[in-house]
Amino acid sequence: MKIRVRLFVIILFSSLTSPAGSSTNEACRKYIQKYAALAIEQRNKYRIPASITLAQGIMESGAGLSELARKSNNHFGIKCHQDWRGGRIFHDDDRKGECFRKYKKVEDSYEDHSRFLERPRYTSLFKYKLTDYKRWAHGLQSCGYATDKAYASKLIKIIEDYDLHQFDKGKYLKQSLSRKSHKHISAKIPQHKHIILENNHVPYVRPLPNDDFERIAADLGIKAKTLWKYNEVSPSYSLKADDFVYLKKKKGKAAKRIYTHIIKEGDSMHSISQTYGIRLKRLYKLNHKKPDYVPQEGDVLKLR
Repeated sequence: MKIRVRLFVIILFSSLTSPAGSSTNEACRKYIQKYAALAIEQRNKYRIPASITLAQGIMESGAGLSELARKSNNHFGIKCHQDWRGGRIFHDDDRKGECFRKYKKVEDSYEDHSRFLERPRYTSLFKYKLTDYKRWAHGLQSCGYATDKAYASKLIKIIEDYDLHQFDKGKYLKQSLSRKSHKHISAKIPQHKHIILENNHVPYVRPLPNDDFERIAADLGIKAKTLWKYNEVSPSYSLKADDFVYLKKKKGKAAKRIYTHIIKEGDSMHSISQTYGIRLKRLYKLNHKKPDYVPQEGDVLKLR
């Protein structure tokens, strides 16, 4: 299928793929919270990575804000084609007034997207592991899902910026969900406002708008003072949208194959420790630095 990423999505792409706290990025987070369970359902039923489904949904629908998504529940930009017998809506794309599929509800769009990828054209995708989102992304592009030559790299960036690959891992899939409804699946996944992800094998969440440690603690059933301790901050610390809020003690070194960090403008020892999930005292010790050390742009820090 030749699907050009619609103008609406192209305009928004730079902000969609940079988790910097903009209203668009908040729309992405809300989209993930709302449809993660549905993507996991499709993952179990059709063996399509949930990260790929969510990233395509975000990009093709502008995080659910595009006209096509709002008016027809079409989250994947799938056109009518000759075999389509369902609802239709006409929308400007490669050509003016093209026919796109219209669905009664978003769930139908997700289901149709999965069935669409069962076509012979996409058979090669299913030889890849469910956790290999990069090959899936490049495979979708090479199979002709979109005309955008940067389609794969855009999907990968969305997945990595929003940690969507976490939804491909087994800890989200303990129940056999293949024949259960979306409502039932949602009930099987902890109904917190915050999505629990993982960095350096340490669980964390991203702050929601106007969030603080007390709100996060109340949502997740954790004491605020415990979160302050794990994140090595004082009670007066103000959360930013791109902060990591760790739910367990950080590690003594970075993840495998992550050895160094080159200090950029605005970096602090604390921000670096949070980025890599390393305890602050351990970061100082690894680099033989005293507590009064102030990072200088261009300095190289050891992470393990």
